[in-house]
Order: sequence, then structure tokens, then C-alpha cells
Amino acid sequence: MKKYFDIIVIGAGHAGIEASVCTAKMGFKVGLFTMDLNAIGRMSCNPAIGGTAKGHLVREIDALGGIMGQIADKTGIQFKMLNTSKGPAVWSPRCQSDKNMYSIEAANMIKDLKEIDIVQGVVNELIIEEAEKSNQKYKFSIKGVKTENNSFYFCESVIITSGTFLNAVMHTGKSRLEGGRIGEKSATGLSECMRTLGFETGRLKTGTPPRLDKNTIDFGKTETQNGDEIPKPFSHKIYNNFPYQKQVDCYLTHTNEQTHAILRTGFEDSPMFTGRIKGIGPRYCPSIEDKISRFSDKPRHQIFLEPETLDGDSIYMNGFSTSLPFDVQQKAANTIVGLEKVKLIKQGYAVEYDFFPTHQIYLTLESKLVSGLFTAGQINGTSGYEEAAAQGLIAGINAGLKLKNEEPFILKRSESYIGVLIDDLINKCPEEPYRMFTSCAEYRLVLRQDNADIRLMKYGYKFGLIEKDLIEKLDVKINLINEGIKYFETNTISPKIVNDYLQSKNSSELSQNEFLSNLIKRNEIKLSDLIEMDAFKENELLNIIKKDPETVNQIEIEIKYKGYIERQNEHIRNFENNENIKIPSDFKFEKIKSLSAEALEKLKAVKPASIGQAMRIAGVRPSDISAIMIYMRG
Repeated sequence: MKKYFDIIVIGAGHAGIEASVCTAKMGFKVGLFTMDLNAIGRMSCNPAIGGTAKGHLVREIDALGGIMGQIADKTGIQFKMLNTSKGPAVWSPRCQSDKNMYSIEAANMIKDLKEIDIVQGVVNELIIEEAEKSNQKYKFSIKGVKTENNSFYFCESVIITSGTFLNAVMHTGKSRLEGGRIGEKSATGLSECMRTLGFETGRLKTGTPPRLDKNTIDFGKTETQNGDEIPKPFSHKIYNNFPYQKQVDCYLTHTNEQTHAILRTGFEDSPMFTGRIKGIGPRYCPSIEDKISRFSDKPRHQIFLEPETLDGDSIYMNGFSTSLPFDVQQKAANTIVGLEKVKLIKQGYAVEYDFFPTHQIYLTLESKLVSGLFTAGQINGTSGYEEAAAQGLIAGINAGLKLKNEEPFILKRSESYIGVLIDDLINKCPEEPYRMFTSCAEYRLVLRQDNADIRLMKYGYKFGLIEKDLIEKLDVKINLINEGIKYFETNTISPKIVNDYLQSKNSSELSQNEFLSNLIKRNEIKLSDLIEMDAFKENELLNIIKKDPETVNQIEIEIKYKGYIERQNEHIRNFENNENIKIPSDFKFEKIKSLSAEALEKLKAVKPASIGQAMRIAGVRPSDISAIMIYMRG
């Protein structure tokens, strides 16, 4: 059997969904390969989207024309803005989703696109040929794929988004079972094929906690975790009936010393401590056994109890990821307040899988070895649905642009969290699963979740992924923000009008007229309060502004943090100066004798495109950068 596509996407998880949808919207015929037609967009771990920094990624994906935010909005059963007690740079949206609805909605959105054919099967071989002599940048060119039943599919580009399934092994205690998820087999053959071509592979680990029977939990003993009273969607699209689903509570409890003592009894059977698991796990999402081993001084750890569906009895035990024997998991769970009688309906387990170190790909996510071959998601060493979706979208856009013979799309770390993610992957080449945090972004005050549309929607529109009406609404919003800032910076308010309000907020009263912007800069003053004053009731501009809470919020942030934002923009200008000093693609670093051995090794592996990128490569010193610049000038 033979079939032809423009682009083939291997894997229908969160990265594969974004890659296939965006390339289809760009006008290409796409083959989306999955081992299970019912597993499209399946939430293997926590059925939650967003969270600290991850919510920024989802908003950026949406601004570029991706669909993760829309799916989350339609299936979310609790929405919450995290970190609101801190500055706006770290505010992060999160939602708990109904995992069954999420998968169904994702599949429906894919099936609505006639350009996508969903193919059930396991791809175990890449069809390649030697690259043309005129193209010395690559050794091979992609031509298609072969499945395990010997079907051949030909194409111009392949995007691998295989998640945790490449040569995957699941561990629980001494039990070892091949598979990437419970009930789903491992994908074999593809890693071996790529190693034969010359790719380097490694092993990583991730894990998942037990699922609990809701009917056996005493929620009265736990702390209720409410969602927001007025939930905010991820997507920039306008919804008339948001939220779509019934909203529910989550709950908080804690482990204790007795829990930890029982968990320690299973250490001798732990695949992690006995060496049966060779892969490195995520540092910032450790298993419960890792927590009590590494943080033995802590008497307790948080456990969040989160519903997986609206109509089911399964509760996700967030914070209790484990690969200990099942009986130890059950006994330990029964020592936790509220879980004394709980029954585990699914065991926790660890998954070990192949990944491909990221020094082997460009910032476009295309392979340096095979022209037209892209990788995205956990195959690149990341953890998390959001990180995967972001990469899938960028890989898809760049695969499409390459087929159109257009310039590649590379987001800088100064303009997006997605740029930070990919820049870190390529230049730091993490040896453990990478997870996004706000601390990863040095320009985070500028890269807020609330202004993702202003930063990125122009790109989504350029690539045909964003509708014209959204861009028109964005233009209106930007003009309104600018007019609002100008108004507040040039108009004053009298003590008579505002002092009663200032007194109610324990803010110092005015003795003379003051610019409105100076009042807004006070921490205790809310712009939304000011524009509701009787003095502004007849103000046409402010009446328009206050109809959109997001516009009000952005005006307030821009005014309150103006000094910090200007300083960060100055840093960005310096950053971009270094990005603009290009290094030729055929540059011979080995000719610079003064480079350290480590720097030479890293520079040859990463092949930085600019001095700015070279400066961010782990192991490259300032003296090495100076040597490169002197050599380039000579």
C-alpha cells in the first residue's frame, strides 16, 4: 500500500495535534499517525492545562493560532488564575479539564479539517535518501515512512511527536511492562532506525500517581480549593456562554510521618532506587519516594485531590507520583487525612522512554541530519502537555514554511515563553526533562500571559492561522490601550473627587490636583475603581475602556510598572544587538586555537546562528565569545 501526503505527523498527542492542525490550516495535506484512534489528545497524567508559566505557553499557542486553549476552554471544569498575590509577570491561568471531554473535543477539531487524514498504525521506519550535493547542510532528505504492517507513505516532511512511547517501559515495584501508558503498547523500531542514521538517543523517565475512588474519600477532612468566581478563558476568541461545563472544587490534604515510614518500606523494591530505571526523571516534578528521600527533613507534602471527569469517580492524586509496589501505594494512601478508607482504582507507575538530545536539531526544530524531519514534545526532552503543544505548533509552522520555500519562523526568547523554551532546549541541551517556569524567562515582565495576543497574534495571522476578525479586534484593543495610557498620563484629578476613595484604601490623600497615572502607580489603587467614579460617568473613552476588563488590566499594568518595563526593554535591545551579529552556517570553530575544549565541542554540536545564541550555550565562556568575535572581524 502506498499513499502520499505533504506532511506526516507521527503521534496524536498534544504536540501532534498542534502540528497537524496548523499545517492543515496552512493548506497542506496531512497524515496524522496514531497507534490508537481513541487516544487522540489523551491526558496521560493530570487532566489539567496551564499552571505557573505553562499558562503563558497556552496563551501564546492560542495567539499564534493553535487550538490547545480552545479545547481547554470547552472542557474545563475548574478555572483558576495562579499567583495573583504576586506581580503580574507571574500570574498564570490554569484549568482542570474533564479528560474524556478533552480527548473527544481534540479529535472532533481534527476531524473537522478535511486536509487531515487520521491513520491508525505504528511507524517503525523512516524512508530517506542522501541529500542532493547542492544541499550540504544535511546528510539525508526525508521521503516518507513505513509502518509495522509494511505500508508505505510518502511525503515531503515528517514531524515526530511520539511522546513517551519510543521503546517505552512501565515500572511498578518489581513489575516491568512494555508500554507508554497503561493498556497501550510501546512503539518500537523508530528509535533503532534513527540510530542507524546516526542520531544519538538517551533515556528519560516520567511518572504518574494513583487514581482514587471518589466514593471512598472523606472530603470533609480536607481543605477545599475553589476555582475563580469569574473564570477567565485561555483563548482570545470571544465566548458568549463561557464556561461551558459545570464548575467543581478540588481539595488539599497532606502526607505525614506515618505515610513516609510506609513508603520507605517499599524502597528496596523501588525500580528507581534499585537501578532498574536508568532514565533521569523531572527535577521539579519528583516522585513521592524521591521527595521523602531528598527532603527527609520535611514532615509532610501537599496532596491535591482533583477530579478527572464530571461523570466519573476517578480522582487524580496530584503530588503522589510513584513507582513503588501497589500494596505500598495503598497502605501509604490510607495514612493520609481524608483518605483513611480510600481505594486505589489505578496504580501509580513510572515510564521510561527514548528521547533525542536537542543538540541534533535547529531552532526551527528541524533535524540537522535529515532535511524535512522535525521533532517536537517529549522526544526533545521536555515534560508537560503545554511544552509539547508549543513545540508541535512551531515544528508544524516551520515544516509548512519550508515546503513553501519561505523564511523559517524562530521566536526569540525576548518575545515569548515559547522562544525561551526552544532556546533553552537547543543551547542548554537539558539532560533531564525540561519544564517551563517563569524564572526561566529573564524578560518575564514584558512576556506576560495577558499580552500574548499583542506580542504574537500578528505572526499567527501572517501564517493563515488567525482569522481577520481577531486581528481587527486586536487593533482596536491596542489603540484603546494607547489612548487610555495617554489619557491617564495627561489628565489630573482633584482632591475633592478622589480623597474619600484614597482614605478608604488607606492611601495618602491629595492636597492638590494630581496626574491620574501617578495615582494608578500606587499599589493599593485599582484602575477599575477609579474609572467607576461619578466624575467619569460622562467620559466617552473611559466608558468604552471599562467594557473590557482585559484592556483595563493592561493599561493598569503598563502604567504601574512603566519604569521596570522600560528597563527591561533596554535589556531586550542589548540582547537583540547580539542576536543580530550573525555567525555563518559553515563557520569553522576549530580554527580558533584559543577556544576551550568544552566550548569547541558545544559550539560544533549546536552550531549557533548568532553571537547572542553562542553566549547562551552551556560551557561557552566570555573569553570564547571574544575569541570568536575577533576571528570574525579578522
